[in-house]
Amino acid sequence: MIASRIKNLKVKANKISTSIHFSMKILKPFFIIIFLIAASIQTTLAQEMVKKSSPVRFIVGAGLELGGDKVADVYFTNGNTQSVNAGQGGSIAVGGQLEFPGLEKLLLRTTVGFKYVTTAADNVHIRLTRIPVHVTTHWMFNDKWGVGAGLASHRNIKFKADGIGEDINFKGATGPRFEIAYKGISLSYTSMKYQDNYDEIYSANAVGLWYMLTIPNR
Repeated sequence: MIASRIKNLKVKANKISTSIHFSMKILKPFFIIIFLIAASIQTTLAQEMVKKSSPVRFIVGAGLELGGDKVADVYFTNGNTQSVNAGQGGSIAVGGQLEFPGLEKLLLRTTVGFKYVTTAADNVHIRLTRIPVHVTTHWMFNDKWGVGAGLASHRNIKFKADGIGEDINFKGATGPRFEIAYKGISLSYTSMKYQDNYDEIYSANAVGLWYMLTIPNR
């Protein structure tokens, strides 16, 4: 099976660190650019919102998630190993939030993003990438606390071995997503399964920590 072949990958590495560290290293410039743009948009929209209130707001955010089955075990020449898990990765996301007139505590959020995880290999770019789409409803208990539930859909799910093993393409996947939030910080849980082109099933369940910025602020 494809999983056993991938587990025999061997790559040279001068140093080892976690996948999350490398995900953050790659995504850090994107985080900075997004939040600089968001700050500029927030200033502009806030001025407009003073004139007229709108039920639609712009949202931008980033998150880190852990969990899921192993897609690959990478064995390094220095004796260390590292796993690439189906639910793991760093994400950036943008989207919109709708407030319902007369139901100020009820929100509908839709975002599209990019989720990425890599390894500590310094001579090959092994990675798992996907495009997540989240559609969730949120109930705000007050200005700080809220809960949410909805659907997460992952598209273009691809594992790339960068020429030292076989690439894997996964079918699109959809599953329930739950959140509990305090201000802009939230904990999330997503239940999902990936299916590869050999019909192998992988759990892509993930627990995540997110920061979402609403523009203009509530």
